[in-house]
Amino acid sequence: MKTKKVELVVAPPAPHFVGDGFRVHNFIPGGYHLDMQRMDPFIMFDYNSKFYFPPSDQPKGVGVHPHRGFETVTIAYKGKVAHHDSAGNSGVIGEGDVQWMTAASGVLHKEYHEEHFSKEGGDFQMVQLWVNLPAAFKMSDPKYQGIKSDQMGRFQLPDDQGEVAVIAGEYMDVKGPATTFSPVQMYNVSLNKNGEAQFSFPAHYNTGLLVLEGNIMVNGSEQAETDRFVLFENEGETFTIKASEGAKILILSGEPLNEPIAAHGPFVMNYKAEILQAFEDFNLGKFGYLED
Repeated sequence: MKTKKVELVVAPPAPHFVGDGFRVHNFIPGGYHLDMQRMDPFIMFDYNSKFYFPPSDQPKGVGVHPHRGFETVTIAYKGKVAHHDSAGNSGVIGEGDVQWMTAASGVLHKEYHEEHFSKEGGDFQMVQLWVNLPAAFKMSDPKYQGIKSDQMGRFQLPDDQGEVAVIAGEYMDVKGPATTFSPVQMYNVSLNKNGEAQFSFPAHYNTGLLVLEGNIMVNGSEQAETDRFVLFENEGETFTIKASEGAKILILSGEPLNEPIAAHGPFVMNYKAEILQAFEDFNLGKFGYLED
């Protein structure tokens, strides 16, 4: 198979706060050619790089807000997040856990630092992705997948080189627990010193990775440091990553939907008329009720 080459290594954009609890670098949609179409079906990528929050009696976070037309995927690396939605789902996303929320036809949602974490304070590191839904499923019923760390599919790399934890899709016949509406591969990779792993995805899949900790070498020639995002070309299938010291990496690959994208704030549909309908439905209370 042909090597999948690196197209860009992107430094984290300047951070901004979402609410008062999430200090994020917005990789997608952003500059560097990373618009919603370029990494489709991954249409939004916020990265809360490791950041210390001091103790607080009042949990920080984001109040009630709507979503329609896509899925939100929240991955916790440091800290804990409590969440509620108008479909009746609630819980705590602990370190290593994933919350996969299918907003689809519409939900109201809120998320805050978990109460105990808020009172203790500490390092906070999270990723939130928006995964677009195919047009046929945008108005389906909302659903929720709470995925604990111990539910992940795990592949141990040979010779104690590290581990691939599979959130969605599969790696070396090890399957992840998340169900998806289109082909999506999502892995948390941990590499020990000099650990190396190889990955292979169809050439036309949109593929990227985020270096969460450490430094890696991609294909033996491209260096990517902590908090960098690596975008791959849509040619070739296979790439390798190697860590000079211990490293943690999030790998994303998905088959593009290749459908029109109309986005405004918390709504992502195919056409402007559907966005206008989303605002009307929200104003009419059709997304349910959730106390702030």
